[in-house]
Amino acid sequence: MNPDPTIARIREARHRISQKCGHDPKKLVEYYMKLQEEKYADRLVRPSRPSPPKESQTEV
Repeated sequence: MNPDPTIARIREARHRISQKCGHDPKKLVEYYMKLQEEKYADRLVRPSRPSPPKESQTEV
């Protein structure tokens, strides 16, 4: 199978980003969360506050 140059560039970019984070998954997630907040805050959907649990009638 022939290598796809677009996929290769994407993988290279991802590797560079991971390298900046020391290949630490936690730091990588923090990086992407920060990027998301900075660049795409207007697109984010925030979860609403959870409503308190309703009292359920359980059979005994």
